[in-house]
Amino acid sequence: MAITATPVSNTPAVTTTGTSNSSSIDQASIANNFQTFLTLLTTQLKNQNPLDPLDTNQFTQQLVQFAQVEQQMKQNDHLATLISLEQNAQATTALAYVGQTVIVDGATTGLINKEAMWSLTSSKPASATVTIKDQNGQTAYTGTFSLNAGTQQFVWDGISNSGEQWPEGNYTLSVTAKDANGQAVSISTEVMGVVDSADLTQSPATLSIGGQDYAINKIKRIVRSF
Repeated sequence: MAITATPVSNTPAVTTTGTSNSSSIDQASIANNFQTFLTLLTTQLKNQNPLDPLDTNQFTQQLVQFAQVEQQMKQNDHLATLISLEQNAQATTALAYVGQTVIVDGATTGLINKEAMWSLTSSKPASATVTIKDQNGQTAYTGTFSLNAGTQQFVWDGISNSGEQWPEGNYTLSVTAKDANGQAVSISTEVMGVVDSADLTQSPATLSIGGQDYAINKIKRIVRSF
């Protein structure tokens, strides 16, 4: 059992790729409205009374409407292009995380190859009681450790207090801590693990870390593997 350990690099799983779906404006509807407008305008010009032609102000207003419709269609095309570029950039970024050791907010991670990793952050030195439970809420391990101010890694090898090896699976860590004066100290927990795969069918893309899925925007730090 250790507080600090060097991250271990695992072989990434097969990457799941796909195309991200997003809402889009109905181009066909705008095009239909545009064609209807042209038809009405042309008919109005052809059938106007020569002795009482179309009012100039009305004609100008209709031309402005024509320009607005055309501009809206072009803006929609540009928006679709920007969305496509953003999705491609997001996919490239997500794939770059595969195989990297990262840190995200959370308390649940997977025990893989007899190792589960968390990152604990304390505002001051404290004595902390760490409890680890399995996905059924059964206590797998508990122990008391000294924490320094700042961030430190916490690694569990899957061994219980009685020396039993717990099976691979998801485990949740909780911490209660007190300082030298017996005052409670808040400890934030983060999950540390290797990104096994990226799911590009989600928006934003999700990363699998220790058997848990996290949105790519939840990544806080990348830890260099040694």
